[in-house]
Amino acid sequence: MGAIPTQRETASCACGAPVHGRTTARGGVEPCAQTGTTLPGGPLAPGSARALVRAAAAEWTEACLPGADRLTDRLVDDAVLVVSELVTNAVVHAGTEVVLDCRLEQDAGALVVEVADHHPSRAPRDAEAEGPYETLEYGRGLRLVASLAEAWGVTFRRGTKTVWARLTAEGRTAGGQEAYGGRLTLERGLRAAEILAPDPQRAERDRDWLHRGALSFLAEASDLLAGQLDENLVAALAGQLIVPRLADWCAVWLEDEAMGRGWADGTAGAGPRLARVWHGSENRIEDLRRSLEKDPPLPTETLRSGPVPHPWPGEALGVRDEHGAALAYRLIAGGRPLGTLVIGRAGLLRFPDEVTGLVEDLSRRVALAIGAARQYARQATISQVLQRGLLPAAVAEIPGVRSALVYEPCDKGGPSGDFYDVFPAGDGRWCFAVGDVQGKGPEAAVVIGLARPWLRLLAREGYRVADVLDRLNRLLLDDATEAADAAARALVRPPAPGDSPQTRFLSLLYGELAPFDGGIRCTLASAGHPLPLLLGSDGDVRTAALPQTLLGVVEDETYTSETFELRHGDSLLCVTDGVTERRDGSRMFDDADGLADALAGCAGLSAQLIAERIRRLVHEFGGKPPEDDLALLVLQAE
Repeated sequence: MGAIPTQRETASCACGAPVHGRTTARGGVEPCAQTGTTLPGGPLAPGSARALVRAAAAEWTEACLPGADRLTDRLVDDAVLVVSELVTNAVVHAGTEVVLDCRLEQDAGALVVEVADHHPSRAPRDAEAEGPYETLEYGRGLRLVASLAEAWGVTFRRGTKTVWARLTAEGRTAGGQEAYGGRLTLERGLRAAEILAPDPQRAERDRDWLHRGALSFLAEASDLLAGQLDENLVAALAGQLIVPRLADWCAVWLEDEAMGRGWADGTAGAGPRLARVWHGSENRIEDLRRSLEKDPPLPTETLRSGPVPHPWPGEALGVRDEHGAALAYRLIAGGRPLGTLVIGRAGLLRFPDEVTGLVEDLSRRVALAIGAARQYARQATISQVLQRGLLPAAVAEIPGVRSALVYEPCDKGGPSGDFYDVFPAGDGRWCFAVGDVQGKGPEAAVVIGLARPWLRLLAREGYRVADVLDRLNRLLLDDATEAADAAARALVRPPAPGDSPQTRFLSLLYGELAPFDGGIRCTLASAGHPLPLLLGSDGDVRTAALPQTLLGVVEDETYTSETFELRHGDSLLCVTDGVTERRDGSRMFDDADGLADALAGCAGLSAQLIAERIRRLVHEFGGKPPEDDLALLVLQAE
């Protein structure tokens, strides 16, 4: 079945900003969430509508408005996609101003979006209900709306037509819509691309669609491609966008930048890699791939995006498609060749100029997306290597102590600001540290790269806990650290006139363990760090240190330490502020001693179970994944 709208009366309300209150029957103000605007009927309208919906959802969540706790990332993404399709259809087919209204139903936590135009005589139509010779580009958008929305429909009034959709976190109860997740990123992108690319028409109708739909097609394709961080996914989406509307088949070759001009003719490297082949008929894809791999595109004398003729792979397409036209477009971004896009259509002597121009525009966007994905991949690789060098390869085993560690950096593509270490210091002593640097990325990596080696060096030289913090504090304030910090910032952006190095602040919990016959003697100090908690074998919880100033702030600061004993079954919990400041709206996890209460419930558990339970409680505290790095260390006397 196609997309079947329902009918209902709705009261649209267009305004310029989110509304957070409405008057009740008793004259009070009841919080609510609603936003709206009027958009000009131009190509920028869909992008403005998407930005408005995202901003409104973020503001409602931050304000903890009723029902906002059900605004999952998936629900917001679906709403943005639905609004984009509805606004695009209104712009392309009504040609009037577009009124957008978005509101949150408090009880159900559902998002309702309404898009109104002033051309009610042009009703939205289902693509599958159209005749074979009608233009279908907008019917596919309504199929996407129907697949994502719990319900949708159309309201007609004098001079106005409103298309609405209601979306919930649970999605449709029927229709087989798949849930979105990390492993379904490719499938989701391909479905969106398939719906975005209109169905193929006859040659005499190409010019009509190109004149009316190309602008919207390129704008939406740009948004779809720009959000991808994997070059193989970009290649897959490119094929799905082009086939079957603009070509019968498409192939994308990717060149290895590290190999230079890699081509199969022996000029250099191992040659381009055939990353993706797409055909309107799936049973021909493998034969087409084998044929194309035998005849990869050759380099051109100049770096230009094409198009240039490409040999027709007739033997792979059968007798019916033995002849046709194929064109190759170099994918170039930043003056560097990244690959080649090849398209083909059977039964043509040459592609229409309108099609070649549109594909060339699209190929530039594909090249930019591939270049951005590769840049991200390079940065992620560098960050991963750097992160591995900033953290210990393994946590040292301490005699008489069981340890458990949880370490979860929030940004997988950059060095975390949190770090930890457990190491032997000689003379029967073991030292541990849990720290958090202000900021993230290269600047944080510089401080961690200084702090961890100095902690180990000072500890092994026999300095006690307070003395180690004194010296580390002076180190973070001297010129050498500032110079290193400036170098790290230069990796991110060139220094501006008047820029001066800035010392980075460090919160640190540092301690020393010394086993003895009756247990473990622990000496520790906290410098601007969340205070450690000591869980006794009887379930009693207390803080195990006094608060002191951050490192790298006050030059002549003198630090002190506390000493206590860990007896059999006692557990010491050390965390970063990713645990204590985990947010759920305006509340934090450690409000009203929340962390101490959680730890008290861990009496009798092993170190590993304590760490896992605290981690689970932190994740369950908020409706969304943690937005800060998370590290916690549990040390338990055996």
